[in-house]
Amino acid sequence: MIPSQSILFSLVPAALAAALSATPARAQAEFPFGLEMTLDSRPLPGSKRIPSLEISERGEVRLELWCKGGRGQFSVAGDSVIFMAQAIEDRGCPADKAQLDDALVASLGEATSWKRQGGVISFVGPRPLRFRLNTN
Repeated sequence: MIPSQSILFSLVPAALAAALSATPARAQAEFPFGLEMTLDSRPLPGSKRIPSLEISERGEVRLELWCKGGRGQFSVAGDSVIFMAQAIEDRGCPADKAQLDDALVASLGEATSWKRQGGVISFVGPRPLRFRLNTN
């Protein structure tokens, strides 16, 4: 091998690694920490409540569900997300609302990624969930 070729071939891996590290993995907006979001849904019959999440800068979550409420924790890395419910308060909910609340918390826990399209945050998993950022 010609000496100048060996130098060139030794520089290629380093240049490629530098180029890849400078390129973002996805053109994804930052996760909306510090904002409140509301489930993209209508209220249940006889109610005005729609589930909402308020996620602090540290990922701590305040949940207000159809009837129940509580706390949890979000961990976000790139487009990956992990939600872990903590204390969920029953509040004497009727069985139908309690079941919907439990299903919503389970769906958040099963989400593996997220994406943002404008003011809509989607949690992607077996049962996708869409939340709208509260802008008021």
